[in-house]
Amino acid sequence: MTRFLFRRLAILLPTLVFVSIIIFGLQQLLPGDPAIAMAGEERDPVAIAQIREKYHLNDPLYRRYLLWIGGVLRGDLGESIRIQQPVGQLLVEKLPVTVELALLSMLIALGIGLPTGMISALYNGRWPDYVANVIGLWGLSTPNFWLGIMLILLFSVQLGWLPASGYISPLEDLWGNLEAMIMPAFVLGNAISAVLMRHTRSAMLQVLSSDYIRTARAKGLRERMVIGKHALRNAAIPVITLGALEFGQLLSGAVLTEQIFSIPGFGKLIVDAVFNRDYAVVQGVVLCTATAYIVLNLLADIAYFLVNPRLRA
Repeated sequence: MTRFLFRRLAILLPTLVFVSIIIFGLQQLLPGDPAIAMAGEERDPVAIAQIREKYHLNDPLYRRYLLWIGGVLRGDLGESIRIQQPVGQLLVEKLPVTVELALLSMLIALGIGLPTGMISALYNGRWPDYVANVIGLWGLSTPNFWLGIMLILLFSVQLGWLPASGYISPLEDLWGNLEAMIMPAFVLGNAISAVLMRHTRSAMLQVLSSDYIRTARAKGLRERMVIGKHALRNAAIPVITLGALEFGQLLSGAVLTEQIFSIPGFGKLIVDAVFNRDYAVVQGVVLCTATAYIVLNLLADIAYFLVNPRLRA
């Protein structure tokens, strides 16, 4: 296990360096000039020149990358051109919102996707299987923006049970925070649960047809033990992989959902930054998201060892 972790870390570090180069290089392809955008409508040449000097926009591309990556290694992600705040401070403010939304969404997705996938596999070809497949088809085919608008119309406009938009910190009002986050979390979790359901069903069907499952049943083991100890643990590997990828996608920011519900997370932050040519913010958000993906994949690999004893051997 220790040797495996060292090998993975040895791969992760060059991967992060390569990702940082890609992020910085692709960022420069965005149309427009941030100095002109920041100078305002007057576009005073003196002001533009000062902005270029302050943010090193006149330096060669390789020098700007070295300045940026050197700051990242020191914990300095640069300064937002638009709002004149450190990028690290912006990420610290927005990250808890996005993490909370991602966690609630994954809880909803796991609570719906795993049980329906298992039931669909255990009752393959019977009416519970058909019901579970209808639920999966609903989640896959329902657009997030449409579902979000319909939930607002029903629970906020018609019934008045939940706020239509906005965000309240759980430190200020925990119940108000849950009321504000439950609809966007359900919108995101609904789509992910459908994907989890299909993968869980497929993995369970494959495992249930294996020889060791038939042997376990022939020994007289209880069906609950056969499913929980033998079938589910072996079927969990593809589900763990999918869950890590989906959670990373949620951390990258659900742009449409955050826009519909006015949630100040990563999605809204990066959209505003792209429109305003705020290079430092875009680079900081994408680098943070890429790092989260890499760390989640490492955690998924560790989970493989904990779930499947054959991998430990």
